[in-house]
Amino acid sequence: MYTLIWRLLPGDRRLKTAVAAGLVLVVAVILWYAVFPWVEPQIQFDHGVMNGAPATTPPSSGRPAP
Repeated sequence: MYTLIWRLLPGDRRLKTAVAAGLVLVVAVILWYAVFPWVEPQIQFDHGVMNGAPATTPPSSGRPAP
């Protein structure tokens, strides 16, 4: 499949490499700004569960830890 994509890109090896890198960058930007923000509320990576109970953090006393 990648060979087919490489053959379909225009130009010589340097131009193909530049176009492929640009396409990878465009896909990364679309994922970062459109797909990941849409998926994050459904997945909720930051809500950990340990031993069947939601993980909690101890309340802070306002003082820095020693």
